[in-house]
Formats: sequence, C-alpha cells, structure tokens
Amino acid sequence: MARKAAQREAKGAPWGLWDVMAEQYLAQTQQQRMQMVLAPQLRQSLEMLQVPIMELQTLIQQEIQQNPTLEEQITDAKDRIEVEPIADEKEDENPLNNEFSDFEEQFEALAKIDDEWREHFRQSTTSYSSDDAARRQFFMDSLSQPESLQEHLLNQLMLAELPEDEKNIGEMLIGSINEDGYLTLDLNELTETMGYDHDQVDHVLHLIREFDPVGVGSSDLRDCLLIQLERLGKGESLAFTIVDQHLRALAAHKYAEIARALKVPPEEVHQAARFIATLEPKPGRSFISSAPTYVLPEVVVNKENGAYNIQLDNDQIPHLRISRHYRNLMQDPNTSTEVKAYIRDKIRAGEFLIKSIGQRQDTIGRIAREIVAVQTEFMEQGVSALRPLTMAEIADKLGIHETTVSRAIANKYIETPRGVFEMKYFFTPGFKSADGTEVSNKTIKDAISQLVANEDPAAPLSDQAMVVQLKERGIKVARRTIAKYREELKILPSHLRRSM
Repeated sequence: MARKAAQREAKGAPWGLWDVMAEQYLAQTQQQRMQMVLAPQLRQSLEMLQVPIMELQTLIQQEIQQNPTLEEQITDAKDRIEVEPIADEKEDENPLNNEFSDFEEQFEALAKIDDEWREHFRQSTTSYSSDDAARRQFFMDSLSQPESLQEHLLNQLMLAELPEDEKNIGEMLIGSINEDGYLTLDLNELTETMGYDHDQVDHVLHLIREFDPVGVGSSDLRDCLLIQLERLGKGESLAFTIVDQHLRALAAHKYAEIARALKVPPEEVHQAARFIATLEPKPGRSFISSAPTYVLPEVVVNKENGAYNIQLDNDQIPHLRISRHYRNLMQDPNTSTEVKAYIRDKIRAGEFLIKSIGQRQDTIGRIAREIVAVQTEFMEQGVSALRPLTMAEIADKLGIHETTVSRAIANKYIETPRGVFEMKYFFTPGFKSADGTEVSNKTIKDAISQLVANEDPAAPLSDQAMVVQLKERGIKVARRTIAKYREELKILPSHLRRSM
C-alpha cells in the first residue's frame, strides 16, 4: 500500500485525482453492466414498436404465457396501461428503478445504439436458455405473414459489418424499396434532406444491390436487368448491350432496328432477346404473397368541429397488470428468498413490458399527429394535395431518432377520410412549384396519371408535352423526372401508347 502511494506521489498525482478516476471507472463499469441487463428488455421494446398490431397481440399473449406475474384485465381503452410498484422493495434494493424512471430516454438511446445490440444478440444466440429459445420459437411460429422483402433485406443488412451511420442509411434505403424490388427514393434528395455523405449512400446502395434477390435496389428495369446480366457473367455480351442501349426498341420488338444499329445478324438479336426474357423484371416477386392481405389500422383520423383528431386503436391491445397474488407472495415472510428473487425478476420484466406497450402507443400517436398536421390538405382534397415529408423532419420535431420513426411506421396503417393508407405513404420527397409551394412526388405521379387518362389516344402526350401542361398548373418538373415517374407508374412512352 505504501509502495503504491509512493508511486502515485512520484507521478505527481494527488490523492483526490486518483479517487475521482477510481470512482469514474467503477461508475462506467457499473453502467456497462446495467446496459447488459437492460439490453434484452429494451430490445424487446424496439421489436414491439416495429411489429404491426396483430403481431403485437401474438407477442403479448406469448409473454403472458411465459411470465406468471402478468395477467390480462378487461377494462376501458383509456385505462390500458397500469404499472404498480413492488410493495416491499426499497429504492436501493432495486437498481433498475432509476432506469425505469427514465424509460423514454433509455428507449430512445437504444434506438441510436441498436446496431450494437444486434451484433451482441447475433453473437450470443448460442447461449440462449431453453426458455428463451422456446419464447423465440413461439413468436416465430406465430407470425401471421411470411417473411417480407424488407425483412429479408434487413436480415442481410444486420449481418453486414457496417458502422452505425451506414446501417441507418441502409434501413432508410430498404424502407424505400417497393414490393417489386425497386428503389423509389431519390438519392440526391436523401443526401440533401438528411445530410448523409453522398459517397456513403452510394457505398451502402451498392452493398444492398449485392443482396438476395438479384436485382433488388435497382432504380428501373434497365438497371435491374443489367445487374442480373453482370451477376451471370454476361457484362460483355450482346444481351447486355441491347439492354443498356436499346431497351425501348427491345420492348417494341424492333429486332431489325437493333440489328442494324449494332451491326449484327437479326438472329443473334432474337437469341439475345430470348435470353433476356428469362431474367426477372421484378426481383421482389417471390416475396409477394398470393393470399389476401388483411390490415388493421392502428390509427383513425376523424374530423371534429373543423379539426382533424387521431385516435389509436387501443381496444385491440390486451390490458395487462401485475398479479396481486404474486405481489402478496413478495410480502409473505414464509416465501423463500429464492422464490422472492424469481418473482421479483418476473415482476420487473412484466413492468417493463407494460411500459414498453405504453411507449409504443405514445410514439405511434405522436408521429400520427405530426403526419396529420402536415397533411391536413390531403385529408381535405386527396393525393393532389399531398405535401413532401421526410422522417428526419418528424424526428426533429419530436426529438427522437430517425430510426425510431422508421420502426414506428413500419407495417402500420392509418384510416383517413380518404381511405386506409400505410403510414409510410405520407413520407415522400417532392419539388417546389412555381409559386414556391412544395409538391409531393406522389402528387406529380397522380397528375401524370390524370393527363394520360384524359389524353387523345390518337395523339398521346409526350413527356415534354406533360412538362408544359404541368408547368401551366404551376408545377415545374424536368422531362427526365416525368419519364422516371411514368416508368414507375408502368405507363408506356407516347409512341407505344399511340401504336396500341
């Protein structure tokens, strides 16, 4: 002891500094241990935030079966959340009390460091107890729908060794891939509105395009087919050149024109066309279920006294409470120490589950209110009045992380006066019109559909003609943007519409 003191004095470090350093080390070590304790439960909170309400019901019922201290009570929707303290525990006996008191901060903190927990769980799957394995299997067997394309891609992203910011970019990109497997997000808008580095976005997108299924993450049909040809080792083939340079002519079966342009025999063009026909134009097709999909809106928008209000469907969520029987056992002096420890752990887990359900509903409700506030004109007029909106804007307004918004709106539906929509439908980039107002890209697509529907079949509108007509409406859009949206709407170019 004297020798250690002499060493400290020789280094010129006062005793007070060593004490402070020791306290900081112990505090940091204790905090790390606490995070390891909280990680599984906080992870569960994020899972409950992400799953739709029908899967949430299954998850809650499974937790009731696994935790004897939980019980369901039929009550009014307004009394959904009930948490009572453990009667015989003192503050200093429960190191989790302070963590529960800052539940929202803990929940949001995990959203930011979730990638670390993913890696932790991936590495520790072999150490699950039998109860953990049974719980996980029960939940997986109870899923109401097969794995979606987004889930399939997110699982691959989780296994990729990427820094946290790039994984966040990956989640945003995957969330913007439609059921056909095409990326619907403008990368320039992503970098401008969310502040991500352009090279980082390109790097993550390139990685996603290497995922299964082949061709996923493509921007259009041409891009999709080229990726598939490259994967098949045909990057230098005639088929690749035809797709790259003459896809429109190929779609119109103008084989002789292609042969003349490439100075090859027509039969070779026919042979290449037959091979191209074997490629998959919709990489996400295999993940589209043929069975009818039933959705249950979690949020209902109603108009009362001239204002739009939102209401969460809390009636579909079981009302949970901690069993009084087990609380009494905690106070019974005849209950053994081992049994009390077991009950205490189960009660803590039950309380955390109840808090997580409340946090889930609160987060979804806050996001829904912001959506309605921004999209009030949509409620009145429909898609033509849809305003641009990004997850980053909502996250900034609510003081939460973007990935929290992404999880909260995943597979969730909202019932509006204009019909039932996915919550993510309302998140869309856009443009500024001539008068400075912002216009959603869905609004522009709707306008293009209307122009085509009302055009003269004998003289269909060209992309440039649509540019002119939209400009007359006060919407200034480039011709290439019209072409891009027209292709996304699966509308043929004017010369092919005329021939049909």
